[in-house]
Amino acid sequence: MELSEQEIIRRKKLEDFINLGINPYPAELYEVTVTSKEIRDNFKTSPEKFQDVSIAGRIMKQRIMGAVSFYELQDAHGTIQIYAKRDEICPTEDKTAYNQVFKKLDIGDIIGVKGFVFITQMGEISIHVKEFTLLCKSLRPLPIVKEKDGEVYDAFHDPEQRYRQRYLDLIVNPSIKETFIKRTQLVNTIRNFLNERGYLEVETPILQPLYGGAAARPFKTFHNKLDTTLYLRIANELYLKRLIVGGFDGVYEFSKDFRNEGMSRFHNPEFTQMELYVAYKDYEWMMNLVEEMVETVALALHNTTKIQVGDNLIDFKRPWKRYTMYEAIEHFTGTDISQMNEEELKLFAKKVGVAVDNSMGKGKLIDEIFGETCEAKLIQPTFIYDYPLETSPLTKKHRSKPNITERFEAICNGKELCNAYSELNDPIDQRRRFEEQLELGKRGDTESMVLDEDFLRALEFGMPPTAGLGIGIDRLTMIMTNSPSIQDVLFFPQMRPEKKVEKEDTQDTQRKNNPLTQKRNF
Repeated sequence: MELSEQEIIRRKKLEDFINLGINPYPAELYEVTVTSKEIRDNFKTSPEKFQDVSIAGRIMKQRIMGAVSFYELQDAHGTIQIYAKRDEICPTEDKTAYNQVFKKLDIGDIIGVKGFVFITQMGEISIHVKEFTLLCKSLRPLPIVKEKDGEVYDAFHDPEQRYRQRYLDLIVNPSIKETFIKRTQLVNTIRNFLNERGYLEVETPILQPLYGGAAARPFKTFHNKLDTTLYLRIANELYLKRLIVGGFDGVYEFSKDFRNEGMSRFHNPEFTQMELYVAYKDYEWMMNLVEEMVETVALALHNTTKIQVGDNLIDFKRPWKRYTMYEAIEHFTGTDISQMNEEELKLFAKKVGVAVDNSMGKGKLIDEIFGETCEAKLIQPTFIYDYPLETSPLTKKHRSKPNITERFEAICNGKELCNAYSELNDPIDQRRRFEEQLELGKRGDTESMVLDEDFLRALEFGMPPTAGLGIGIDRLTMIMTNSPSIQDVLFFPQMRPEKKVEKEDTQDTQRKNNPLTQKRNF
């Protein structure tokens, strides 16, 4: 393994610590009694509580001035300055601890310190160190973050590097933690909202003998012991509806789902959605529930229903605007397509820029026309409902409109947030729909559904009228945190295989690639 100059220096210091009898990776518990935030928030009003503190964290800055050193220590809650004086750390004539240990610490090392809190002559709250312990020696240098005239440079800023090395991103750019804290808050808000209504959180299989519940290509694997092909689930719908058949009135699941398709700012092959199924309800009831639930999330995260997303101020206050799919297309194109046949739809689709092929039936054409002419224009949260029969194989036929289903999607900021139905519970009709999907597959539709005999068997025992919902947690988090890419709301997004490049010193690489630094050097 080729090492950079900095890595060689750090490994030499590691050897020095070991030769001094210092374990650079001790196993003993280190008791932390306070956080940086607690000190910053409370010291000025209650200084007496901070005269004997123990804290641990990572060194982010250092300034050594002979017998005195200043460090910036970063824990999970922020940063705090620590102050070390040689004669107090080493009260005897032997200055080994200070000179050979404390002054050998590097940015990135994790240490524990004990002492008391005070305010420096510069007015900064700091910890006066009486004891310190090396808890972990860092063998790679961190990118150096500097500021000048309000601009940050030499920071870990390249998006691809940040997504690949999220651990380093979190260290150097700790403000991004807020996005993931809000994501957890979002999930907990939805969970509490559903629990309060008496719905049961459940778990269903990720490895499935048949994939179903959505139109998507699956990931395929093989079980050696069973000698059978299995699929990573693309949705958990069919299993949750089996539970409704079994007698539960309302079940939901936060599920990791997997779709073997392209990646983009809005798509990751592994994603999270929450699916909910409630017996004796319909899609109109579900629209009202979605409005209330998302409004509740906005208030929980921001104390307002108005959220800034890019250049748009989006208001989640109920009620949301509603269009049928045909109404939306007519509204944005000026053309009523509701009475067009398949050939007429193909001509209109080409006219509005939709690429048409032989695998596309009437319903798919309508859906593509909507996507091309309407979706990006729907910025405020809007329900699009009453979808074509062909594109909704798990949905009940509309109670009064031919060739239409009782389905809706919520669109916000130009993207789908959720998909919901009055669930199809007629097993004969469901079999017919599956068979139509098989025919679409023969025409070349790679996302058509497969026929699930066990699910049909469950329906034949009887499923009560049911409303179902799938809501994208990643997409909702993007909106609620004003994040432009799905990679920004996933700790570890899927990436293309990393190219092997000649190793450079991390600090040098960051400095070379940063445009602000380049401008500074001219």
